[in-house]
Amino acid sequence: MLRRKCLTNDPAHGNQTAMSRFPIPPSVAIIGAGPAGLFAAEYLSAHGCRVDVFEQMPSVGRKLLMAGRSGLNLTHSEPLDHFLTRYGAAQSWLFPAIHDFPPDQLREWADGLGQPCFSGSSGRVFPRSMKASPLLRAWLARLAKQGVTIRTRHRFTGWGDSKHIRFEIPESTVAFTPDAVLLAMGGASWSRLGSDGEWADLFAAETAPFAPANCGFTPDWSQDFLHRHEGNILHSVGLSFENEKTRGDLTITARGLEGSALYALSARLREAIARDGSATILLDLRPTLPEDAALKRLQAQRPRESLSNRLRKAFALDSTARELLRDATPKDATPHQLTHTLKALPITLTGTDTLDRAISTAGGLRQDALDEHFMIRSRPGVFAAGEMLDWEAPTGGYLLQGCFSTGLAAAKGVLGWLESSVSGIA
Repeated sequence: MLRRKCLTNDPAHGNQTAMSRFPIPPSVAIIGAGPAGLFAAEYLSAHGCRVDVFEQMPSVGRKLLMAGRSGLNLTHSEPLDHFLTRYGAAQSWLFPAIHDFPPDQLREWADGLGQPCFSGSSGRVFPRSMKASPLLRAWLARLAKQGVTIRTRHRFTGWGDSKHIRFEIPESTVAFTPDAVLLAMGGASWSRLGSDGEWADLFAAETAPFAPANCGFTPDWSQDFLHRHEGNILHSVGLSFENEKTRGDLTITARGLEGSALYALSARLREAIARDGSATILLDLRPTLPEDAALKRLQAQRPRESLSNRLRKAFALDSTARELLRDATPKDATPHQLTHTLKALPITLTGTDTLDRAISTAGGLRQDALDEHFMIRSRPGVFAAGEMLDWEAPTGGYLLQGCFSTGLAAAKGVLGWLESSVSGIA
C-alpha cells in the first residue's frame, strides 16, 4: 500500500524529515490554541495528520501574547538536572517529556522561526525581539503552510457519543468526528484570555481542584498601609520560608503582595496557609549586606538624627521599607534589633489572591488519570497536555517549557495510538 510522504519541519528537532505513515491522513482535533496545542498541531501535521485546532476565543495564543508584554520568557538556561527540580512533586511525571524536548531544543525551534534567543543575566531565555507577536506570526504561517486549520470561536462542550465532539459557535452548535483528540485547554486563571477551567466539569472524578500558583498573597497589614503604598516596589529583596530562599522584587498592591520572589514560594505558602491558617515569611531588605556590616553602618550614623534618616542613610531604604522596619521593631529598638529585623523582617500571610488573577494554577487532570503517553485512561484516543494537567512551576521559563514539552509528548502519544489503533492505517 502506498504511503503519503511530505517533507516538512519536525518541531521536535528543528530539521526537515520525510514524514509519512498513513495511506489516508487521519484527522486529529486539537482543542485549545495556546503553546501546547499549537506545538502539538505542528508535530502532528508534520507527520501526515489532518489537524484542526479549535479555540473558543476570537484569536489564538492570547495568554502567550500577554506573557510577552514584559518580555517573552520562553525557558531557562540552567543545567537540566536543576531545571527539572523546579516542577516539585511533578518532576518525575514530567521528566520524560522535558528530557525528550529540553530547553536547548526549544531555543533551536524559536531560531528556526527566525526568532533567535539570548540568556539574560538571571539565566532566563528570551527571543531577541523580546516580544511574543513576531514568534506567533511566524509560527502561524508555518502551521498554515503545513495545512493546519484553525477554527476560532468554537467552545468545546463535550462528547455527543464515543466519537463526536461538540462545540458551541456564535450561530449554533457543531459536531466533528476526528480519529483522535488532544486537549490543551489551559488552567483556570486569566479567564478573559480563554483559560477558564470550565472543562474540569467533564472530568470531575479525574481532576484535582484548581488552586492559584505564582500568585499574590494577603499580608496582615492594614488597609491604610496598603492604600498609601499601593504600587510601590521593594527592589531586590530576599525572602525565606521553611529554609527555602528566593530573591527578586515585591510589589505592594491594593490586595497585598506579589512578585517573582513570592511566586517561587507560592506552592509551599499556599499549603501552609491551608494547613495552619497563616504562614510567616522573613523579608531581607538588603540581602547582599551581611548583618554585621549593616550594624556598623547604622552605628556610624549620627545618633541625634531621626530614625528614619538614619535608616535612609545607612541602608538607602525608601519610605515603604523604612515604615515596614519601624513597624516591626519596638520604638526604643537598639541598633542590633534594627539590623536583625532588616535581615529577617517577619510578614504573616493569611491568604492568596484570587484564582483568576494568578499567573498559573495548580490542579487539573491528575497523573493517575493519564497513561504514560498522556492519554486519558477513561477515554481512549483522547490526550491532554499543557496547563490543564496537575503540575505547577515558578515563573522563569518553566511554565512555557512545560507546555511545549507536554504538548509534544501528547502529540507523539496521539501519533503512536493512531498508528496502532485506527482502522485503515497500515
